[in-house]
Amino acid sequence: MPQHVAIIGAGWAGLSAALALSRRGIRVTVFEASRQLGGRARRLSLDGQHLDNGQHILIGAYRFTLDLMRETGVDVASAFCRLPLELRYADGFHLRAPRLPAPLHLAIALARVRGLDWSERLTAARFMAALRKSRFRVEPDISVAALLASHRQREGICRYLWHPLCVSALNTPPERASAATFVAVLRDSLAGRRADSDLLIPRLDLGALFADPAARHIEQRGGLVRLGSPVRRIAQQAEGFSVDAAAETYSQVIVATGPQHAAALLQDERLVAERTVIDAFTYQPIVTCYLQYDERCALPCPMLGFAGGMVQWLFDRGQLGGPRGLFAAVISAEGTHRDVDQAELTRRVQGEISASLGGTASPSVPPSPPVWTRVITEKRATFSCEAGIQRPPCITAVKGLLLAGDYVASEYPGTLETAVRSGLEAAAAIPAA
Repeated sequence: MPQHVAIIGAGWAGLSAALALSRRGIRVTVFEASRQLGGRARRLSLDGQHLDNGQHILIGAYRFTLDLMRETGVDVASAFCRLPLELRYADGFHLRAPRLPAPLHLAIALARVRGLDWSERLTAARFMAALRKSRFRVEPDISVAALLASHRQREGICRYLWHPLCVSALNTPPERASAATFVAVLRDSLAGRRADSDLLIPRLDLGALFADPAARHIEQRGGLVRLGSPVRRIAQQAEGFSVDAAAETYSQVIVATGPQHAAALLQDERLVAERTVIDAFTYQPIVTCYLQYDERCALPCPMLGFAGGMVQWLFDRGQLGGPRGLFAAVISAEGTHRDVDQAELTRRVQGEISASLGGTASPSVPPSPPVWTRVITEKRATFSCEAGIQRPPCITAVKGLLLAGDYVASEYPGTLETAVRSGLEAAAAIPAA
């Protein structure tokens, strides 16, 4: 039987798998339930503008993602605002790594940081040294909060560095987040090559950044991407798999949906272990509040941190190829914001921006409310990456049926890079004809 692989889901994992297989000359059909590519990292068209469903930051260590973008023709150099590791907060904290070899870049960044006393800088340096000595392993797994406490990390360095990095990377509060996963992120970013810790803030919307060019390349290689095509049933047959009532028989199937949707497709009695693991997941949200102010308003940098309130990061889309005066306020993971409606959340976000920026914005904080606002909530943006979490493997108990997605077994959290790697892993598990 000629190889023809069905891929369920046109998110970043499914598209990555399809790209890898089509590159090898294997025929693929991608089924996507929605009319939009990208899964949980997608473009939305609202009020006549292209907006993202969340503000995704990449880092220089995302090698597989960046390589696939280049393969599909994306000019990575112009598609991102690439900055050396820089965490700048509205209240004056500022850490910036110079363009020097690792680990010298981090040592100098900690020595020059504004907003911390010397004792906190030293404890941070000792923490990283201890992680290197342990080869960035935490066994058994504990929470990030417990790990930081065991290394006597003080309130300031946790507030401005460790906790924000944890929430940004794992989308899980430090009190619950996996320390083993967190230190893997630190190993490949802060402790990796100097360029690995660079921040890559997209100038393009998520569709133009990857999903659209990926789909074009898949179809140019003979593949098919079917939008608005939900899949409700996968059945194994003597010569392969059937997908719903389609007449086509597929040699292999890659389930690349979100975990909650994947569990519904894993109905074969041999897949009880995979379903049990997935059913045990809990999920974390990401909220993005877009606010369009007067076009004269701008931040001092493309990304500004906030500490102590609801908003964690504020992006100036006007500095990233978007409309001038458009800000995107990001609130990751669970918190008190889940208990208020959108109108109240928007009001609080506006209040925090005005109270925190003071004279920081240029020319000033807008004296009047924004022209328009929009709140986008991904209630299940990622799985909750908790200490000791179990994640299903890519290869299932049914031969020829594979899983791909940011939740599949990995040492990394639920990021775009993890999704891409899982898609490539699933594709690599399919042998040549």
